[in-house]
Amino acid sequence: MANRGYDVVVDVDDHEGDLGHTDLQEDLEFHSSNFNDTQSSKINPDSTYQPPSSSPGSSKRYLWTLSFYAQFFAVDTSHVLHRCFSALVPRRPFLDILDGNPDLYGPFWIATTVVFILFLTGTISQYLASHHDQAFIYNFKLLSGAAGLIYGYTVIVPIALWGLLKWFGSGNAPGESSIGLVESWALYGYANVIWIPVALISWSPISVLNYVFVAVGFTVSAVFLTRNLWPVVSVTEAKISRILVIGVVVAHAGLAIAIKFLFFAAGPAAKDLPKIPEGDEAEKGEKMIRALFGM
Repeated sequence: MANRGYDVVVDVDDHEGDLGHTDLQEDLEFHSSNFNDTQSSKINPDSTYQPPSSSPGSSKRYLWTLSFYAQFFAVDTSHVLHRCFSALVPRRPFLDILDGNPDLYGPFWIATTVVFILFLTGTISQYLASHHDQAFIYNFKLLSGAAGLIYGYTVIVPIALWGLLKWFGSGNAPGESSIGLVESWALYGYANVIWIPVALISWSPISVLNYVFVAVGFTVSAVFLTRNLWPVVSVTEAKISRILVIGVVVAHAGLAIAIKFLFFAAGPAAKDLPKIPEGDEAEKGEKMIRALFGM
């Protein structure tokens, strides 16, 4: 009995008046205690509850899935506009503005906008240089040429630069600046934003102005690229870094020259345009509108 606990002693004497007599054998009932039964005091967990799986494979994104590419387009309009402004007026390093979250949404639409504006303004430039007594024929090779030039430059050159930097060991040592492939695409993509205003004003028949506009666009974008690539390129050998920077500038100069002579070389100087009588000014404007909108 010493090993068992009791919590209640009950007097079951039913005889009235026998208040002082208690028979332990007959009048008391002992109820065993369950204080020492630790198993019964535990609450059984709900067997139906299953915690969420935290396996590392559930967060992986594979190259053949849409979620892999969607992560590079997860950016809102305010971020894109801020990055466009930072490309035109650079105050901070652009890689710091990306802050490890490069996007391809802005570069894609910037390149697409440049392609269509080059086609439109190139068509205007060709129309102004054409003889207005003949029917104007659209040159849709300008559209395919603009797409091949802008998309090709924006995709291929960053891949080549990224591969060369990896080959020469940029970013391999701890603490060295490095650039990823998507960051390289974003850098070159936002560098194209300057070509939007340049293409909008370079359809002038005055060839000297077109040279000036294209030169300004080349200067702004080349400074933007070299300023942001130098911290990454400079970690290689001094000779290699100089060669890479020169290669970046030469490739960008090739883009600027191609834009000038493929899209804005058709316009002769204003003095060389055929003279149009003053009475035909309205007819000239009407023909130009019809040519642009296919009327």
